[in-house]
Amino acid sequence: MSKTLNVYDTAGSVIGDYVLEDKFIELEKGYQAVHDTVIAYQAGLRAGTACTKTKAEVRGGGIKPFRQKGTGRARTGSIRNPIWTGGGTIFGPKPRSFAKKINKKVRTLAVKRAFSERVNEESVLVLNELNLTDCKTKNAKVIFDNLKADRKALMIVDEYDENSLRATGNLPEVLLIKASSVNTYQLLDAHKVIFTKDGLEAFVQRFV
Repeated sequence: MSKTLNVYDTAGSVIGDYVLEDKFIELEKGYQAVHDTVIAYQAGLRAGTACTKTKAEVRGGGIKPFRQKGTGRARTGSIRNPIWTGGGTIFGPKPRSFAKKINKKVRTLAVKRAFSERVNEESVLVLNELNLTDCKTKNAKVIFDNLKADRKALMIVDEYDENSLRATGNLPEVLLIKASSVNTYQLLDAHKVIFTKDGLEAFVQRFV
């Protein structure tokens, strides 16, 4: 089930088409792979820096607060005991990594399924080339406005160039990324996914 995508120029006019071969489309399997990959990506964003002090780490409490017997009170050895105010924390959080391991084949399948879903819902555009003669943000914004990508847009290129990086850097609704780096979450999170022609050719080679 090949798909034909329109190819646009920077003015937003259709100047050709791009035929996406069957082998680059996957709508039969990969749903679970997408779920697992997105969960792993979001887990990896967590800082994991929460930290509480145990009885051994809380300052003070080096001396026994009162004698063992004869006071009528429960015996204790430190005012930093967890049951005392100001004491240590029992089973509190410690710095940790929330990273989850996802196999390479599963990651590739997830990207392929996510890409196929976006193609199927007609959210993928192909730009002939992103050729900016300068690094002015207003000129880059005109291109995305012409493509009707005024909401969150993912711009995927084969290689970065200085003008594109600087021109899109101040556009909060645009994320410029290389075809070799784009992941499942980014494909699903964007309202529009825009490939340069070279970027799309480099991207689909990840499935070969």
